[in-house]
Amino acid sequence: MHIIKIDPRALKDNPADARKSKSTPQGDALLAATIKAVGIIQPPVVSPEADGGNGFIIQAGHRRTRGAIAAELKEIEVIVTDPAEDGGAMRSMVENIAREPLNPVDQWRAIERLVALGWTEEGIAAALSLSVRQIKKLRLLANVLPAMLDQMAKGDMPDERQLRTIAAASIAEQKEVWKAHKPKRQETTSWWSVANGLSKTRMYARDASFDDELTQAYGIAWVEDLFAPADEDSRYTTDVEAFLGAQQEWMTNNLPKNGIITELNGWNGPDLPKKAERVYGKPKKSDHTAMYLDSEGKVQSVVYRMPEPKAAKGKAADGGAVAPAQRPDVTQKGQDMIGDFRTDALHEALQRAPIEDDTLMALLVIAFAGQNVRVDTGSANTGSFRSQIAPHAATLVDESGKLCFDTETLRVAVRSVLIEVLSCRRNMSNSGIVSRIAGAVVGADSFLPNMGTEDFLMCLSRQALEAACADTSVLPRNKVRDTRAALVEHFQEERFVHASALFAPDANELADWKARNELFEDEDAGNDDGSVDEPDEGDIDPDAVSEGFREAAE
Repeated sequence: MHIIKIDPRALKDNPADARKSKSTPQGDALLAATIKAVGIIQPPVVSPEADGGNGFIIQAGHRRTRGAIAAELKEIEVIVTDPAEDGGAMRSMVENIAREPLNPVDQWRAIERLVALGWTEEGIAAALSLSVRQIKKLRLLANVLPAMLDQMAKGDMPDERQLRTIAAASIAEQKEVWKAHKPKRQETTSWWSVANGLSKTRMYARDASFDDELTQAYGIAWVEDLFAPADEDSRYTTDVEAFLGAQQEWMTNNLPKNGIITELNGWNGPDLPKKAERVYGKPKKSDHTAMYLDSEGKVQSVVYRMPEPKAAKGKAADGGAVAPAQRPDVTQKGQDMIGDFRTDALHEALQRAPIEDDTLMALLVIAFAGQNVRVDTGSANTGSFRSQIAPHAATLVDESGKLCFDTETLRVAVRSVLIEVLSCRRNMSNSGIVSRIAGAVVGADSFLPNMGTEDFLMCLSRQALEAACADTSVLPRNKVRDTRAALVEHFQEERFVHASALFAPDANELADWKARNELFEDEDAGNDDGSVDEPDEGDIDPDAVSEGFREAAE
């Protein structure tokens, strides 16, 4: 047995090599990079060709030879041995079976030894074709308590998450926990218990709203999590009190007008004032903002609306006392009789008197302002329905009680009535299917907001979230929250509207509504001879009125 130097291209493969499956391109690239950086650590084993040949057959080291060629080495050292009787088959099999990668603990210790010998982290990374971050991660693991490392070297390894927690703790903390959870002889370690004993709440820099000035003021020192993905800000602190204090001060300094700072309630939501109604749509000037810290320490804010305060009984709106009522000239019974007379006359006039179309629309607005009309409005206005409609109705009437308006004033009044009446909110103000029909008619779909937010996407199931990914570049993740976070980031630049939010009503629901509300003519309304009275000159033609409304709407 002796060592010679030879061009690796002159060596011949052994047809009896036990390893027939090809290695991965990544593995070959790694080996070539290592050889190029530090050379071949263990020379290949070769033997002279049988049958009088002048070449050498590779007995062990086929990949090392190919790696040397890929590294463009002109010569390598090889160990020359006598050829085996079986052509090296047994030697090749034993050599491949016996090969085993370094134990992870040995890798950590080997890297520390290289550093002690003067190698830099960058140099080690280049030689092993690893990232510098990976080397830093391994070096961090080398700081694990030696007693734990000895246990890991036996093959009793924690999972990555447990290993992260252990490596991030101090040696003193590890020693204390290991003393309590050290396994008995021939038993495996309860790494979950070890990691749980060393775990600390982490507050991440990416969740901080405060700036560097508050960071320094509260003495917060960020630590980088070397196990986190390289493309995200993984800095964190375990000083929870300082982090939350800085967040609270930031909220105080940035509290908007009509804003309050509140806390989480038992349902993991903000604790809002009594009778406050949370606003998910577009906020109004009179609305309030509540800022709070969620369970992860992030600053969150919600908009809420308070009901309009009611005047106390016996007090006027301006705070003064209400004057006592005087005895009317007409008794209550007389007023009741007058009310009946007026109502009958009004209804007959509305049925038979000639009325222009614009006058009819104006009267409809005025009628909605009547004190007998109650509408549970879904608008952002906090007053009663009549208090919102009455000002528009007043613009249509002059000082003498006659209708006096232009087309634009009438249009604004009609729009305002519709805004106050129609609602899709899921409360007592819900108008039902008619609001969906109206929204589809006026193209309200284009006014829907971007629903690709954390608040709304949390309301979707896994199936619905994955369906939302269909027309995007976002791929579903293993965890629902990861899929949701990716969609939130994606929809910051694009608008997302969930299909269930569109206004067009379901066809079956619409057909059922029309069937339940079909108008049937009264067959007994005709004359004795079966004919139907034509409208008098003063009567209103219902078809003409409907056509007038359609023209006005257009």
